Amino acid sequence: MERENAWKKYSEEQVAELEEVSAAYRKFLDKGKTERECVKEIVKLAQKAGYKDIEKIISKDKKLKAGDKVYAVNMKKSVALFQIGKTPMEQGMNILGAHIDSPRLDVKQNPLYENEEFAYLDTHYYGGIKKYQWVALPLAIHGVIVKKDGSTAEVVIGEDENDPVLCITDLLIHLSGEQLEKKAAKVIEGEQLDILVGSRPLAGTEKESVKANILKLLEDKYQITEEDFLSAELEIVPAGKAKNSGIDSSMIMAYGQDDRVCAYTSLAAMLEVEDPERTTCCLLVDKEEIGSVGATGMQSRFFENVTAEVMERTGKYSELLLRRCLANSSMLSSDVSAAFDPLFAGSFEKKNAAYFGRGMVFNKFTGARGKSGSNDANAEYFAKIRRVMDDAGVAFQTAELGKVDQGGGGTIAYILALYGMEVIDCGVAVLNMHAPWELTSKADIYETKKGYEAFLKNVQD
Repeated sequence: MERENAWKKYSEEQVAELEEVSAAYRKFLDKGKTERECVKEIVKLAQKAGYKDIEKIISKDKKLKAGDKVYAVNMKKSVALFQIGKTPMEQGMNILGAHIDSPRLDVKQNPLYENEEFAYLDTHYYGGIKKYQWVALPLAIHGVIVKKDGSTAEVVIGEDENDPVLCITDLLIHLSGEQLEKKAAKVIEGEQLDILVGSRPLAGTEKESVKANILKLLEDKYQITEEDFLSAELEIVPAGKAKNSGIDSSMIMAYGQDDRVCAYTSLAAMLEVEDPERTTCCLLVDKEEIGSVGATGMQSRFFENVTAEVMERTGKYSELLLRRCLANSSMLSSDVSAAFDPLFAGSFEKKNAAYFGRGMVFNKFTGARGKSGSNDANAEYFAKIRRVMDDAGVAFQTAELGKVDQGGGGTIAYILALYGMEVIDCGVAVLNMHAPWELTSKADIYETKKGYEAFLKNVQD
């Protein structure tokens, strides 16, 4: 069952709409290179669309009714949006879930040191990366430094055209005989992923004068001391904006598209849907790349707690009704899929691979090898989803993540399935997944947004 390339069916009007969606998506990527930055931008867009902070609703003891829109933020790193539907929440919601964290390098708590008159920041990689891909690239620092008095310094270095960029050095080819004999996993070791941040000594300083100069610059600009690194969250990401890619501009190249491409399209769909029959929810969470753990990951009780708060505001909360709501819900667990790459065809099973330009990708099951860690969606549920997508004219395809014995992967679907709700994995095909710069098809982004809208509007109990 080969699916047609979606580009072949587009009218001029649809291409124009596609480009509009793509441009908005690139702006979102540029503004959100960390979880905190994403949440800030999501809240801004949600408020513009009429969403209200649930905390303010609670504090003023206001009630919620059909058509009302609310959002909740968890520790500035995850967010949930709800639009109250016409049917009681105990009959279930239509939920879009994605994650907004991405593989990167994190600055350690005691990071700054000097070695042979070079100043470095020591890092720890976050999520699955090929370490050799992160050397000899222009890099930027994004994050926050929180001082003991509770004040916060927001840090962005390397993005403005007048900013300096940072980098991790690599060994020149002329001296790389031994290095090139190593396996790819060992060509660059984790302890070599230190960021070169300076080489200029501070005048009048004898000991570690380059480090001293860096500290002076940080103090002058951000009013921080070396001790303040202890309570900092600083992320190292590729410097530069998202770009159109290909001579035909049919693709987007950018950092962090796993999984902000699904997060953005979920958000965009959520903000456009009005007066739904069932309550709609868009859940955008942190920590998926390291197992969905912690207070801001999907395994936390944040989603369950905020759903309870929303139900309480509608005047229909009890522990039993909450359980019914979650069990009766339908969800799309939205994460990227590996796009078929003909240059590495041996890692894929062609009949069950995701292809650029053929629309949003459904993965009935993910997991590894013998479906280990897989949600494995019910056939009845996928049949319902197929019908909704076909009725809405959404281009879609199905896929698995590579050959059975090759590896595998998963997302947050299995966690939400614990509530007994129907969940299926879906999303956008990506080339260069987990690399500093990832590639997506504009057609797939457009079709996925359409698919999420159709799901929110049309999936019924």
